[in-house]
Amino acid sequence: MRVLLSTYGSRGDVEPLVGLAERLRELGAEVRVCAPPDEDFAQRLAAVDVPLVPVGRSARALTTAAPQPSSLPQRAAELIASQFDAVSAAAEGCDVLVATGVMPAAAGARSVAEKLGIPSVSVTFQQITLPSPHHAPLAYAGRPFPPEVTDNRVLWELDAESINALFGEALNRNRASVGLPLVDNVRDYVIGDKPWLATDPVLDPWRKTPDFDVVQTGAWIMPDERPLPAELVAFLDAGEPPVYVGFGSMPMGASKEESQDASRVVVEAVRAQGRRVLVSRGWADLDLLDDRDDCFVVGEANHQTLFGRVAAVVHHGGAGTTTTATRAGAPQVVVPQATDQPYWAARVVDLGIGAAHDGPTPTVTSLSAALGTALTPETRTRAKSLAATIRTDGAQVAAKLLLDLAGRGGQGVAGSRG
Repeated sequence: MRVLLSTYGSRGDVEPLVGLAERLRELGAEVRVCAPPDEDFAQRLAAVDVPLVPVGRSARALTTAAPQPSSLPQRAAELIASQFDAVSAAAEGCDVLVATGVMPAAAGARSVAEKLGIPSVSVTFQQITLPSPHHAPLAYAGRPFPPEVTDNRVLWELDAESINALFGEALNRNRASVGLPLVDNVRDYVIGDKPWLATDPVLDPWRKTPDFDVVQTGAWIMPDERPLPAELVAFLDAGEPPVYVGFGSMPMGASKEESQDASRVVVEAVRAQGRRVLVSRGWADLDLLDDRDDCFVVGEANHQTLFGRVAAVVHHGGAGTTTTATRAGAPQVVVPQATDQPYWAARVVDLGIGAAHDGPTPTVTSLSAALGTALTPETRTRAKSLAATIRTDGAQVAAKLLLDLAGRGGQGVAGSRG
């Protein structure tokens, strides 16, 4: 059995596929992953002996370049074309395909599967990309919704119009070039009749809708056995648990000066709470302010182990980081930057396991205040209690469903509404 996992996005779009790939291989499947050609993605997949098929341009370079909203259709057209090229070659001989990542990438991948006659399934790592009367859609950059429209169903209709305007022409041009029929609703084509939601049902409970049948597998997590670097362990052992600060794939500014200012803010805010500071470089290139021994900077590390040893986790609110911190029982401060991150910040607050910063640009005062909430004994007790409820078998559930889908030729799971 051969399985192709296709994505385009940040680390949060790639890391879940590592967990799924491991479980698929345990069940005897051969797995390959189509993803951006970033070095850290390639290294992460190589560590579990899963080949990476590079697609498109570097995700990090594109994110840190802060492109203008007006360039989105052109960038989407390039991405769709690269999907048709790279995924078509990688999918030859495969029995099933998983399509995830940004909308144009998933649209291209599902189209390739359709052309090759391969069953495919659409997967999302946050429910707010799925149409529902219970929540509003995210607005695309440069295409805000009319402020007077508040009905969620109407907003989702406008969302479909935006997606068609941004991606429809490029998708249909590529589909026509390989003899596929045109798609009149890109979003519904990508989602299909039975999308998968790879999130934890406690952290991210899905409320049923009559529009389609969502399969919630649980988050795709691979147990991380990597030891922490010796220097990091020495820092952790040298005093009280520090506060971890890291913003993952978020650049936190387009210049070196903005990155330095973000570093200053986070370090001073944690110090204002009388805590030691553990700074993660990430795509923001955060760094130390001075050589005081209360602060340490770390690169790639095993967050599953690390988050169990810190006083709190300050992060951007990506689905993966939120889930990992919740599983570790660590209080959180979410500083949401974009897309689904305000949603995860709200979930942290609703569950009583941390605080949400108001806006994407913290000051020393505002971040220190949020930390004050996260560091209370009540928040830590709630975070520790909730940790035991988070499922750990999501990738295994998904792997079994996926092989079952391949065995049935895709019937009943990967239908399209396009």
